[in-house]
Amino acid sequence: MTATVTVIGVEGLELPPGAEHALAAAALVVGTRAVLRDSVAAALGSGPGGTGTAQPPRVIELPSSHELGSVALDALAAAVEADEPAVVLASGDPGYFGVLRALRERSLPTECWPSVSQLQRIAAMIQRPWDDITVVDGRGRTFRAAVNVCRANPAVGVLTAPGAGPAELGAALVGWRRTLVVVEDIGGPREALSIVDPGEAAGRSWGDVSIVLCLADLDRVGGPGWISGGEPVPPAGGWALGLDEFTYREGMASSAELRALALARLAPRPGTLVWDVAAGCGALAVEAARLGAAVIAVESDPGLCVRIVANAKRHGVDVRLVDGRVPEVLAGLPRPDAVFLGTARADVVRACAAAGAHRIVLDVREMGSVGPARDALVDAGYTVDGRLLFSAPIEGLARGAAAVEHASSTLLLWGTRS
Repeated sequence: MTATVTVIGVEGLELPPGAEHALAAAALVVGTRAVLRDSVAAALGSGPGGTGTAQPPRVIELPSSHELGSVALDALAAAVEADEPAVVLASGDPGYFGVLRALRERSLPTECWPSVSQLQRIAAMIQRPWDDITVVDGRGRTFRAAVNVCRANPAVGVLTAPGAGPAELGAALVGWRRTLVVVEDIGGPREALSIVDPGEAAGRSWGDVSIVLCLADLDRVGGPGWISGGEPVPPAGGWALGLDEFTYREGMASSAELRALALARLAPRPGTLVWDVAAGCGALAVEAARLGAAVIAVESDPGLCVRIVANAKRHGVDVRLVDGRVPEVLAGLPRPDAVFLGTARADVVRACAAAGAHRIVLDVREMGSVGPARDALVDAGYTVDGRLLFSAPIEGLARGAAAVEHASSTLLLWGTRS
């Protein structure tokens, strides 16, 4: 058995050198309607099929150039088994979020001829380097996680599909300062570039779109780095930062020890959304954002709101501030994956428990609040646990001394559910 599956990346109407010969020899050709048209169709008719006859090859049309369904994969496997050459036509680079992975998973022998990826092309159209762009797959079940990456990161490329395209992405990003770069029929004869805000994207009907750039600032480009997609997570400087890393009001900032345990229970990471409710100076919100999560900080005190904005700017993260009284202001916010509560008020706990988060962590300032808060979480289906923390700085270590002063205690309560 010597037959292989030749995977050809198509750039618009252009084929890589030698592609016409592979198509002419193929017994089976797989591709979308877009890549099978015009010049590709001409190439298909330019020679005999893989059987050595004058019959054209069998053609299987795909709904998307980024994925192969079971019918196409089975047909390709059967062609290889019969020692008949096959060709898969895909847009751009088939090895970049493309069909090459599925072929390897089926252990099919392949040869790949890539073209320029759609991400490269769309970045070039707006004269922008693309090594700082985080790329996510927003098709299907991963759409919500992709949206949260767009909320958290300054430059994201989102692979889209019908029902998870520019309109849906724009609707989910209303409330965040973002610009969407959309190219319809990318590489094709009807290629059209649009630069819109989320609201405008949500209100339009779009043609064939397979990737969207989501940018915090159209003119902002990340600095040169050593890893694509921006800064690595977790941050190089660690987390559970000291209070000297934040602007805060005395008595209104969580300690580093509290944040360390709270972050461990909240599990912020790329693709998740964290609410920091009664956020104070926003230290927890900033730390969660530094770990890659999208974050909404909810605070009603104007002076503390100013500090949240200042702390987010200081650490270079995007925290959406919602200024208002809880629990009323929580209505209409996107569903969180995790919630940190700087208050144990029963009505606020109940409202957050009803929001659908997998994890909720409470900073409990009064022992009398433990029972009502626990009951609110249990009633909402959470498994509840907690810890009473004692911490104190060790004074004089730099001078060779060791004295413990100013001990403090903190009670954390948390609930988890699947």
